[in-house]
Amino acid sequence: MADDKSALLTAGRRRARARTSSPGAPRSADGTAPLAVLAAVFTVAQFVLVRPALGLGWDEIVYVSQVASHHPAAFFSAPRARGVSLLVAPVASWSESTALLRVYLALLSGLGLYLALRAWRGLFPTRVLVTAGALFASLWVTLFYGPQAMPNQWVAIGALAAVGCFLRYHADRSARGALWGVAAGAVLMALMRPTDAVWVTIPLLVLALAGRHVRLLIALTAGLAAGAAEWVAEAYARYGGLGERLAEASRVQGGLGLQIAVDDQLRSLGGRGLCRPCTGTMPHPVVTLWWFALPLLAVLALVVAVRARRALRTALPLACAATAALPYLFMIGYAAPRFLQPAYALLAIPVADALWHLVRTPAGTWRPAVAPLVALALAGHLAVQLAVLTHTVDRNTDSRRDWARTAGELHRLGVRPPCLIAGHEAIPVAYYTGCSSGETGGNNENTTVAEILSTADRVPVAVLVGPGGTPPGYARAWPPHTIGDLQVRIAPTPGQGAPKGAATDGPE
Repeated sequence: MADDKSALLTAGRRRARARTSSPGAPRSADGTAPLAVLAAVFTVAQFVLVRPALGLGWDEIVYVSQVASHHPAAFFSAPRARGVSLLVAPVASWSESTALLRVYLALLSGLGLYLALRAWRGLFPTRVLVTAGALFASLWVTLFYGPQAMPNQWVAIGALAAVGCFLRYHADRSARGALWGVAAGAVLMALMRPTDAVWVTIPLLVLALAGRHVRLLIALTAGLAAGAAEWVAEAYARYGGLGERLAEASRVQGGLGLQIAVDDQLRSLGGRGLCRPCTGTMPHPVVTLWWFALPLLAVLALVVAVRARRALRTALPLACAATAALPYLFMIGYAAPRFLQPAYALLAIPVADALWHLVRTPAGTWRPAVAPLVALALAGHLAVQLAVLTHTVDRNTDSRRDWARTAGELHRLGVRPPCLIAGHEAIPVAYYTGCSSGETGGNNENTTVAEILSTADRVPVAVLVGPGGTPPGYARAWPPHTIGDLQVRIAPTPGQGAPKGAATDGPE
């Protein structure tokens, strides 16, 4: 700890002397300009590679619809938190433009990455921070979800900022701004996903308790409490208590417990947004190679840090990355690559430090045999990430266009707002159609058969049946239509004389 503190103070004095002795020098001397350039490149890459025209995905629709005045709110299940809805509200509350929302989120994610990396100044050289930011920002999952209304990337940004600020204050108690940064990072994480925030901060809480760092402990707990306050209040208002909401969240996620999802995460690296159930073949080994290199580079980074007597600043982000990844690798029965974004962000800095150790000697000279190999490996890694990203964007663009086309056909068939859609992919199709969505069973259950039939007396109601499926009992007598590979049953309008439902025994 003393070594960490001494190094941080020495770095601060050197920067102060540099500014004092060279009043005319550019302000980029403090190392922030390279970070700003990196953030700008990350933002532009989102515009070019993901494209603002990409339609909203299923989960995005749930979050955005909570604050959109032009669409009914979709069912909000127990595991979700309102942070993303709050994040998009400045745009989504008044504009229907998905492109505008994408631009806003891309700019915001670039700014978030810049601020999170700034929290680590003085702890690692600027070259390490820029490399770490580039490693994280160039992952296909980071680029893909940067402009999307999803929580995991923001948990990653909050985690990176909180851990960096924690280390800064731990080394220098006069750095009051870092203390506020710890609290802000904790608030951001808890707003987005309260349970993830707890897992990320376990090592921070343990260290603060063990070292009796009262101010750090207060900043962490206050930040977590402030960020999770709405989620906890909603637990009592809608579910009857915090325990009941956690239990319902566990049910929705298939029951949390000892479950090995490492292979599921590997399968998802090929570009699958959600791997549930996670079946099929593994991606090509070249796609997953970087995943196996991460723990090796993390161990090397720790060895280097111990030898340099600066172990804490490397060990702490590694510990937080491990606890952040733990539930998604060993406690859940499915996978999504975005679940591990906080772990990837925290691993990026130690891994970047290890890479610089590989290519440069302690004296600062290049290792001629190793540096070209590392550069070649990084170039190959970047090529693979871009290839997976392109494939993922194209596939998601097609699926979201399908929802839009289905919505257009439903409009042609007379299903227009106000209206209700139930059945297969009801939530996204309803959003694109401008309707409410209803489910009588499953994780998104929010209505009953009686309520659907009653609604059909007032507004258009359609039930979507997926390929190979059968319509629910209450809709069997409704006139059928075909839209693509979907069968659509539309309730007769009042006064037509056709039966509303030959059976009312619920969905099959």
